[in-house]
Amino acid sequence: MKKINPLKTSSYDYDLPDHLIATYPANPADAAKLLVYDRESDTIIHTTFKNLLDYIPKDTHIFFNDTKVIKARIFGRKETGGKIELLFNKPLPNDQYLVYIRGKVLEGYEISFDKNLKVKIIKLQEDGSRVVEFYIDDKKLDFLTLVEVLNDIGHLPLPPYIKREDQESDNSDYQTLFAKNYGAVAAPTASLHFTPELLDNLKQRYNTHYLTLHVGAGTFKPVECDDILDHPMHSEYYEIPKESEDIINSDKKILAVGTTVTRTIEYYNDTKKATGEANLFLNPLNKPKRVDYLLTNFHLPKSTLIMLVASFIGLEKTMKIYHEAIEKNYRFFSYGDGMLII
Repeated sequence: MKKINPLKTSSYDYDLPDHLIATYPANPADAAKLLVYDRESDTIIHTTFKNLLDYIPKDTHIFFNDTKVIKARIFGRKETGGKIELLFNKPLPNDQYLVYIRGKVLEGYEISFDKNLKVKIIKLQEDGSRVVEFYIDDKKLDFLTLVEVLNDIGHLPLPPYIKREDQESDNSDYQTLFAKNYGAVAAPTASLHFTPELLDNLKQRYNTHYLTLHVGAGTFKPVECDDILDHPMHSEYYEIPKESEDIINSDKKILAVGTTVTRTIEYYNDTKKATGEANLFLNPLNKPKRVDYLLTNFHLPKSTLIMLVASFIGLEKTMKIYHEAIEKNYRFFSYGDGMLII
């Protein structure tokens, strides 16, 4: 294996055959493969999600992200007639919104969409995002109204590596069973493996808790600088209810279901703020202090998410596990298989 350096982005790269990128979820969801890594014994077990409860240590408190994915992808036309694709990212103050637009636009441009929806370009940002306002009949839309409109005319924003159009089945497949608070443009995918039966069994044996982190498009942004610490980490809005806050402030063992839950808990642990914008970048040089165990999917090469996994078990072990998962034909990314770190 080549010499690896946890500071170098290139060390988090790996070759993945195209056929291992999952374009549809396992059916049933808990038939997905599960790789269990036990840090204490340094052993790997290959099993399925259906057997997940056999491996979670007793007296563990389980945390889920209850964000709900918006149909954030809409198609429209410029005043010139040119086609435009817009991806909603997140709300800003004063009923303005951060979006990404495929197609050339200038400040002051207006774009038309179905159902009389219009978008005015307020500002072009250096990172490629756009600040906009949404209108219907000259009335500026607040966030809750906008979500209703997007869910009426929009498409679920499947990740860019799922090279197909969204289908009716994705409306349920790409939402968690407990999705509640609209605001995400990507699902907290570790939770997609739960069937109603598996979730019920989990709740009977463990204490479960919820928090909200609205996953933004930045979750797919690759790390492009040579040194990982030069990466400008994206921020995402989060809220932690009092009951969940109390558990985080206790000494109880915590399993985070997903990287989004991990970042939210660790950001709270650092700041003691129960709501706000989290921009924590976990990596082998900035390790988790509060989360004990992690349930997660297999992530993109050179992404902040694979770096988060390495913050738990180190870069070398992470890359060894990923290579073993490839050898064992695990399916990768949002609709793919998962791993449990205990």
